[in-house]
Amino acid sequence: MDFSYPKAEKLKSKTIIDLLFSEGNSVGKYPLRLVYVAHDFEEDVPLKMGVSVSKKHFKKAVDRNYYKRVLRECYRQNKAQLIASLDKKYCFMFFYQTSDKLSYQEIEEKTKQLFEKFGKTIQE
Repeated sequence: MDFSYPKAEKLKSKTIIDLLFSEGNSVGKYPLRLVYVAHDFEEDVPLKMGVSVSKKHFKKAVDRNYYKRVLRECYRQNKAQLIASLDKKYCFMFFYQTSDKLSYQEIEEKTKQLFEKFGKTIQE
């Protein structure tokens, strides 16, 4: 399995991000939340992903950047599980929603649980 996170998978389109917040559905596993929407984009990738860490919870940019790197790495390591459950193309944003400073292992475990929950949600 390819464990990369290529440029084509990065969610950068302002219109798609606006669509996520206006029409997207949400699934959560504390302290993570995934907002997603089915969207047919041009690139030949099954999904596009973006991350966000609240400035409200982490005032220093160095802390926010650390957690964004951790979220991207957890996605990269576990995206095979996520892609296996997809039947169409999706765009999603991955949020870290607490001021608690969890370890990488805890975040990775929550990420796996969140991806399982997302897979069950879209199968319904």
